[in-house]
Amino acid sequence: MASGQNNDGCSLCEKIGLKPLTKENVLNYYIPLHGLISYGALSVNVMNPQIVPKLLPKKDLTNVFLISSAVGTGFYIYGRPHLKDVKSNKRLAYAALGGVLFSMGSVLAWALLKSSLAENNALLATLVGLGTGAAIVKVGTEYIKDIDNLKKN
Repeated sequence: MASGQNNDGCSLCEKIGLKPLTKENVLNYYIPLHGLISYGALSVNVMNPQIVPKLLPKKDLTNVFLISSAVGTGFYIYGRPHLKDVKSNKRLAYAALGGVLFSMGSVLAWALLKSSLAENNALLATLVGLGTGAAIVKVGTEYIKDIDNLKKN
């Protein structure tokens, strides 16, 4: 092994910004990351439903994206430091509620936005979906990080 390389097998992971495969990282990073990717796909699917069947020629994947988004969000919430002292059943309820409300609320917001856009502008609808989805995720994660920081103090 060359000098300066680590031997944990994850130097490639570190180079591309991924975390090593540990139980904690799978539960608190990779499952939420999968949910985030599904959330992005959900935004496109709601705002421009014609595009997903062209890319993935299977039946309607809306429910798959929705469930994956809710599960990923739930795992993200469940693993947050501000909930570490909460009993696991209550923590699970908070995480499930947060995941479902986040995902379903976004679908409702996108449906309302879509109805206000011109019908024949699929590109605009797609960009609005991705843009609003990114903004919702950004605000939501900042909110949760602020709560984590309040708990520390």
